[in-house]
Amino acid sequence: MTQGRLQGRRVAIGVCGGIAAYKAIECIRLLTEAGAEVRVMMTPEATRFVTPLTLEALSYNPVAADWLAPQGGGESHIKLAEWANVIAIVPATANTMAKLALGFADEIVSGTVLASRAPLVIAPAMNDVMLTQQPTQDHLNALRARRAVIVEPASGRLASGKSGVGRLASAERIVAVIGAVLTGRRTLDGLRVVVSAGGTREAVDPVRYVGNFSSGKMGRALAEVAAARGADVTLVTTVPSGAEGMTEVAVGSATEMLKALEQATAHADVLVMAAAVADYVPEQVAASKLRRTDRPMDLRLRPNVDILKTLGPRAGLYRVGFAAETEDLRAQAQQKLSAKQLDMIVANQVGVDGQGLASDFNAVTIVTPSGIVADVPRLPKLEVADRIWDAIDAGRNRGG
Repeated sequence: MTQGRLQGRRVAIGVCGGIAAYKAIECIRLLTEAGAEVRVMMTPEATRFVTPLTLEALSYNPVAADWLAPQGGGESHIKLAEWANVIAIVPATANTMAKLALGFADEIVSGTVLASRAPLVIAPAMNDVMLTQQPTQDHLNALRARRAVIVEPASGRLASGKSGVGRLASAERIVAVIGAVLTGRRTLDGLRVVVSAGGTREAVDPVRYVGNFSSGKMGRALAEVAAARGADVTLVTTVPSGAEGMTEVAVGSATEMLKALEQATAHADVLVMAAAVADYVPEQVAASKLRRTDRPMDLRLRPNVDILKTLGPRAGLYRVGFAAETEDLRAQAQQKLSAKQLDMIVANQVGVDGQGLASDFNAVTIVTPSGIVADVPRLPKLEVADRIWDAIDAGRNRGG
């Protein structure tokens, strides 16, 4: 999360007694970097995994670990409960989630939650069997019913040494969810979103392809922001990275991407076509590697499949396209918006140093049939993705 984005926001972090407690350190670092004021509370068991002194040094505030210790000026859990804009439990153990679901308050974390009306974010971490047992699932469902936001655990290597579901979500994903809650952007709960990313690769022979300079960073940022805002996200990408919190589908060519998108968008609510699809494809693909010679090689290209045009509009599917242009940015965007019957198009100027293709930064113009709705200046791509989702949210809510 970019420095200063959460300036002045007050975050109470509750750390519970599990081996993943050490990962709370990175969450605290990211939150303070983003400008948030962080105060940490720990269950007695958590202090056996990470020392309060460590978390105090990172949060720049005293750590509350013993709610019966004299604090001066009132009860520590009540003061924390009234101070916090959001409470995040990182990691949340099965035991703590049971207490939160049932309303127990026998230490400072559960006591503070029960005494607070602040939004609650819960990031579970535990053994896969403990997570999937019915009592744990019942407690999670009870917390969801009370509008707690659950940062679903990832799959991976667990403390037991085996692999399974129950691994704590990445610090970046947890902090992104906390940020969405704090800024009132947790608005996509239950929405089914499909995002495409990366440049397609059109084979010339078994080892060469025609492609472009797209890195897939903008598409992945859009997928990550949508997931943090609560959407059920499918990312169809030519640059898979094992992204957490979403379904990732790896593809190579435009034809493969079209097939994956046809399946993914069948019941989707929003399609964001951020991928850079090659406009041309080799007319013939050599069955074996073309050998180098001293003579020029002619490569005959034909127009590639137009994915957005082929998918076409569908009632209930909000379609967002991208236009990377070198000139006449707004005119080209308006033309593509109309030609492809899109609900929105995001245009960006390529060939500008430090932004666009392969960069971590971008600057875009967002256009709908009613005209330009936003000019987003050069910002990190995650922040640009935030602005784009703000525009999509507004567009869908006002019907275009």
